[in-house]
Amino acid sequence: MNAERRTNDRIAATRTARRLTQRQLAESAHISLSLIRKIEQGRRPASDQALEAIASALGVQPDALTGRRLDTDSRVHAAIPSLRTVIDAYDLPEDGLIRPLDQLRKAADEATRLRLASQYTLLVETLPPLLAELTRAAHGAHGFQLQATAGLLAVAYRAADAVAYKYGYYDLSARLVELMRRASDMADDPALRATAAYVRTEVFFASCNLTPAMRALESAIDEIPQQGTPVTRAAAGSLHMRAAVVAARSTDDPAAVDEHLAHAQRLAASVPEGIYNGTAFGPASLRVHEIAVAVELGDASRALNVAESSVDETDRTTLAGLPAERSSHYLIDLARARLWLGLRDEAFQSLQAARKIAPQHVREHPHVRDALVTLLRLHFAPPHALVTFAEWAHAI
Repeated sequence: MNAERRTNDRIAATRTARRLTQRQLAESAHISLSLIRKIEQGRRPASDQALEAIASALGVQPDALTGRRLDTDSRVHAAIPSLRTVIDAYDLPEDGLIRPLDQLRKAADEATRLRLASQYTLLVETLPPLLAELTRAAHGAHGFQLQATAGLLAVAYRAADAVAYKYGYYDLSARLVELMRRASDMADDPALRATAAYVRTEVFFASCNLTPAMRALESAIDEIPQQGTPVTRAAAGSLHMRAAVVAARSTDDPAAVDEHLAHAQRLAASVPEGIYNGTAFGPASLRVHEIAVAVELGDASRALNVAESSVDETDRTTLAGLPAERSSHYLIDLARARLWLGLRDEAFQSLQAARKIAPQHVREHPHVRDALVTLLRLHFAPPHALVTFAEWAHAI
């Protein structure tokens, strides 16, 4: 969906949330009813003058209708400059404290825990001093000490990228991915290199350039030993999971979707859930990606068929052991599939469940905003819970 159509949809959704008819909005905005209808139907874009008049009538800023504002989680945005400062000096560390390796490992593990729990505010405030210290430690290290420290640095860059990417700082995300790849090479860790390739696809997602994303994944798959340790098998499985999603999103090669899923299924059969080296892999994680693939293919029925063995009658995930970030991804994709099948109440329930699990992740997810806008448009008089959810998520 292009930006112009999203603006038109937000206008309709916000009007519905305000319990206004098209005629009432037209009268309040002092523009014609015909123009309002054409804008909401996507037959005509809203000019800057019309957008300002409509926004004023709806009691919002024009940016709220275009989706360009960045006023969610202000503490996260406030911390980004400090993160940039540390990244700018990645090879020029300042003098300072360096804790023993075991303490640095605990700190890196805590950053990973915060990422998986989608606690992005705490994470982004923790990362600048941690990255600075790890950079100092790596700068003066040699041999095993260098490899171990570089591995922790790669993990910390991975955590930082999660914040940068989810909050729309794509230039910073791209730099962090490259630094993660550099640190992974310094660590000489094939599983970490695979994770770096997995994360690198975000750069191509942001630019909607999927062909090099698939090349990068396939190159990484060729390099990693798939019959090695459980950790390397899990890393290979993660690459196949992501490749299946990329193939489904591009829709150029449907056979590649099934091929990569089949490889991931074979690897998942030999790897228990919970092996983590930058991204999780196992039978449950694979199920989440299978639903994501179905949604990318636009096959809502396939997504719900996969979900039937993943949720119980109360619609709570039974994918035990998955981190909050991945569980919320699952529920967001499930909501999208249900919405496409006309199950609007069930779709909203899935979004509410995702919010309980990982509120910061849900609030920043563009698919959540799109789903909420669609849900609002499907109601003549939307329930209060839906309106407040949409306002909280800045969908309207």
